[in-house]
Amino acid sequence: MTRRLFLAGTFAAPFSGRARAQARQSEKVLIEPAVEIGVIRPELHGHFAEHLGTCIYGGLWVGKNSSIPNINGHRKQAVEWLRALGIPVLRWPGGCFADDYHWRDGIGPVQKRPRRVNIHWGNYTEDNSFGTHEFIELCRLIGAEPYIAGNVGSGTPQEMRDWVEYCNYPSGSSLADERAANGSPQPFRVRYWGVGNENWGCGGNMTPEEYAAHYRRFSTYLRDFGDTRLFLIACGPGGNNLEWTRRFMEAMPRRTRIHGYAMHYYSRGRDHARRFTVESLRAQLATFWDLEKAILEQRALLDKYDKDRRIGLLVDEWGVWDRIDPEEEKRYGRLFQHITMRSALAAALGLNVFHRQADKLVMCNLAQTVNVLHALLLTDGPRCIRTTTYYAFELMKPHRGATAVRVQAPEAPPPALSVSASRRQDELIVTLVNPRHDAGLDVECALSRGIAGNARARVLHHPDFNAANTFETPDLIVPRDHPVSASGSSLRVELPPLAIVTVQARLSGV
Repeated sequence: MTRRLFLAGTFAAPFSGRARAQARQSEKVLIEPAVEIGVIRPELHGHFAEHLGTCIYGGLWVGKNSSIPNINGHRKQAVEWLRALGIPVLRWPGGCFADDYHWRDGIGPVQKRPRRVNIHWGNYTEDNSFGTHEFIELCRLIGAEPYIAGNVGSGTPQEMRDWVEYCNYPSGSSLADERAANGSPQPFRVRYWGVGNENWGCGGNMTPEEYAAHYRRFSTYLRDFGDTRLFLIACGPGGNNLEWTRRFMEAMPRRTRIHGYAMHYYSRGRDHARRFTVESLRAQLATFWDLEKAILEQRALLDKYDKDRRIGLLVDEWGVWDRIDPEEEKRYGRLFQHITMRSALAAALGLNVFHRQADKLVMCNLAQTVNVLHALLLTDGPRCIRTTTYYAFELMKPHRGATAVRVQAPEAPPPALSVSASRRQDELIVTLVNPRHDAGLDVECALSRGIAGNARARVLHHPDFNAANTFETPDLIVPRDHPVSASGSSLRVELPPLAIVTVQARLSGV
């Protein structure tokens, strides 16, 4: 890959002070501001909230009568922090939960909503106090575009078709009138609709051909209403399963409406979140090089069937999935894991991949928003904290809406230096990730064209990859200002081990 072209050798030198036993290495990166890749859609920084563990109940939703500060039932602190981060899109209600969810259970007077058993995640009984109206309200509170995953596994085309009408038809139909009677006279204008989820697994254990037949049938009845143009998303593979994609596309007539194709890609961890070894650290972080390969190969295969790229590629669920601690799961809910400095590095490595491949992707959703897997926020009763992953997204927020430009970095075995760069008019944004625990990096970013000036940088760093923001130490790891120098056609920055640095500089002469 050209972005990883070797440009300069490295040398080892003794570290001083606290990291005396560690090495420093010198790296040279070439940034080509005039070679544009594509716009970094804000949706590449998307998120996912499933009815799983305490992501919804006890996390985002505490109820209107809770003693925990809330906005109409939504946890106030979570709303404020997610709004500040600028969540571009939020996917709901699953995940596996989506294909056993019947949307009518979650509308109308709360006291009349049925109690249902969540068969996928622990057989918890849910009261359905969080449903379609509450989800839309949450999206509006945090400024996110709603993305609804429909029920194909245990639902019917009519059920999903009616959900679309209920959400989007302006007025005058029975479903639109019912929505108005339930407190929302204006249509929700939900554009993104997933036609099922993981239909190769928990969404029905289908073959690609079986799912293709279901997709064709369901999509036939999913229509645009008013001024809302639907973006219909088909279930892609788990991981880089090229056979699923090939067989699905072979079974799909060219006239079928498909706007997006969603793969899932998790980076599994061998250890409990706060007990990673160096070997398990390296193994997990190296999967992000495999993720980039998967995006390239899935997009190339889709292109054989879709030469005009009418179908956008999504990474619909991604993130680290560590070994779950049973005692923590009992206390905090299913799939709870601590979010460490390693987790933040993983988030930044993933976002760098998406930036570099911005022309091949339309959306990527981290799993999940609160308390589950690779979370932005953790809650415990009234307590709510921002994780290191929250801050990784915050550091990389300046890339949203900018145009990704080509980067060429040294070739090295993963996990190694990771870089992405983007340009917005006369501003250059560069994010550098040092995932190594044993070496700091002195990085020179040379510009192929233009002059850099007025540079500033922020860093997220901790020398212990198992360190985390906890309920007792919520601000242990937070972004800080970081030295950077701009001179002529180069930027120079030092990266300590286990660090994420985003540089913003004025760019002229391009």
